[in-house]
Amino acid sequence: MATANLSAYDPDSIPDAGNMRFGIVVSDWNKEVTWSLLDGAVNTLKKHGAADKNIVIKHVPGSFELTMGAQILAEYDDLDAVICLGCVIQGETPHFKYICQGVTYGITQLNLDYNLPFIFGVLTTNTYEQAAERAGGIHGNKGDEAAVTAIKMAALQQEMEK
Repeated sequence: MATANLSAYDPDSIPDAGNMRFGIVVSDWNKEVTWSLLDGAVNTLKKHGAADKNIVIKHVPGSFELTMGAQILAEYDDLDAVICLGCVIQGETPHFKYICQGVTYGITQLNLDYNLPFIFGVLTTNTYEQAAERAGGIHGNKGDEAAVTAIKMAALQQEMEK
């Protein structure tokens, strides 16, 4: 199955992020992949005007902890969006399914409970190779995509609050 390049987008369609503040919660499990996602997200935020001082990065042990880490970050900082970055790779047990469902539900619930964009930047792949391909490899970087989504959602919220 073909996958779009996650880093491909029209830069002119992205609002200026100069007046926005972002939180990023990144899982340290599969850190070769997740830290690459983090680099992509940070570089994309900066490319669109976000200042270093307006990008708050916190690390959590694994993808399951992203939800709680994002909630804590949202409660203790004034943010326009929170990007959640993780990587879950299929194994031989149903663990993959439970982690993916829990994180997906948790991040969705945060969006609704906090009326704040929480961005799902979690790779859910069958193999490590597929994850690497989506963390700066042949399919681009999901971190870039997550940052673009965060900017667009924060801009939408700011527009509606005017």
